[in-house]
Amino acid sequence: MDLDKVIRKINSKNVKNVGLQFPEGLKMQAIKVAQILEDETDANVIISGDPCFGACDVCDYKMKDSVDLIIHYGHTPLPIKYEIPTLFIEAFANVDLKIGLEKTLEELKDYSKVGLVTTTQHLHMLNEIKDFLEDNGKEVILGSSKTTRKGQVLGCNFSSIKNLDVDGFLFVGSGNFHPLGIYLFTKSPVLALDPYNNEIREMTDYADRILRIRFARITKAREAKKWGIIVSSKEGQYRMELANEIKNLLKNNKMDAYIIMLDHVNPEVLLPYFELDAFVVTACPRIAIDDSQMYKKPLLTPQELEIVLNKRDWEQYQLDEILFRRRN
Repeated sequence: MDLDKVIRKINSKNVKNVGLQFPEGLKMQAIKVAQILEDETDANVIISGDPCFGACDVCDYKMKDSVDLIIHYGHTPLPIKYEIPTLFIEAFANVDLKIGLEKTLEELKDYSKVGLVTTTQHLHMLNEIKDFLEDNGKEVILGSSKTTRKGQVLGCNFSSIKNLDVDGFLFVGSGNFHPLGIYLFTKSPVLALDPYNNEIREMTDYADRILRIRFARITKAREAKKWGIIVSSKEGQYRMELANEIKNLLKNNKMDAYIIMLDHVNPEVLLPYFELDAFVVTACPRIAIDDSQMYKKPLLTPQELEIVLNKRDWEQYQLDEILFRRRN
């Protein structure tokens, strides 16, 4: 948890009140870390108990009148403005990849040039993985972008893997959303290696299943006449300009549209708006894709709305991406 670095920071700045924020998988560390920080510094620790979905969701607005510094665990910073000083501690995963990497060689036998991709928790392993693959005859490509580290993708930004000249991709990490995004943005083969259980998944069948679900949602939404446009109040997901463009687009197509601003998007908070036929999410694109079946009404991304309105062909389907800009 890099507590020495955190303690030095608090003491060097003479911080009196410090906020702690963890993603869901690390929240069980909160009390232990808070106890150590209060024992080793003069700071009063306040723990953020709200859900946290990434560096787009720092609790700076909520805590700005309560703390002088936020310690945010588990993510890399984004190029957005934070209301109060925030120290990002990336909290890398400690796992052994040897067995998983050995298993990938057979799956990668037809790939000469491999695009290597991961998330924040495994960035420290990239050189080890790259060396292993190169020692076994592969040419390894690590993409980069202005908003991510080399070889890194986010749940809402895949700019580092676009336009890479590779035969296929190896994604190292848990879950399906990131490798799904790589597949949909590149139309290239994608292997996903889960470092926690050494499971290897080829993403084509999963992507086809998700696309069938999205096609069904889009088809259902063609019946909609009254739309809700969801805007997130989270700094890294806030896209009011896009929401207004969508509202004008819908009105130009003779439909009613209403903008709804939310902090945490979930099925329960949308229940009062039962008279609306469908929703468009300008917040995190994972809400529409990962949680699709939780919602009774179609919940679409902006690109999927374009398909509904015949502004985009189904063959040009792609995931939504957030281009990080500071709020004015």
